Amino acid sequence: MTIALREPNLVGSLIPVDNAPIDTNLKSDFYKYLEGMQEVQNAAVKTQAQADEILIKYENALPIRQFLLTNLVKKPHSDVLVVRIPIKTLVSSLGKMGDFPFKDPHEACYKGPTLFVRGTRSHYVADDVLPAAGQFFPMFVVSDIDCGHWVISEQPEAFRRAVVTFLKDLDRD
Repeated sequence: MTIALREPNLVGSLIPVDNAPIDTNLKSDFYKYLEGMQEVQNAAVKTQAQADEILIKYENALPIRQFLLTNLVKKPHSDVLVVRIPIKTLVSSLGKMGDFPFKDPHEACYKGPTLFVRGTRSHYVADDVLPAAGQFFPMFVVSDIDCGHWVISEQPEAFRRAVVTFLKDLDRD
């Protein structure tokens, strides 16, 4: 969303996934996930299966754990998995991670086609933020998917269908 508002000529269409153009507080789960990722890193695991055994103590839902596991990489010449972004960086940034850098839609507006995909069991794109979405992104539509915040991990096929439908509709215009 930020790139579309800063450089609209670089963006043909936009698909924010369970994020809205407002400041928001992140759920406390994020701190729990970072704690789990720190334990994974401290354990010097070599496989995602080993990492998942640790993460299950922090998150029961397999789709969310699978998403967290995508943040693990192997450095060159090492067989140990590490977190892609240093955990200290994530912890120090978490308090501002829910902030949206634009406050005034008169200063920045993206007039291209926009699909807001939201999880119906998530609080990040509630109905009351849709007017703000419309001010920053006046050509928006919403697709609701029955899931929490981790839309792509929880409902990958429903997400794919929503995106394909949106893109096909663009081709018809």
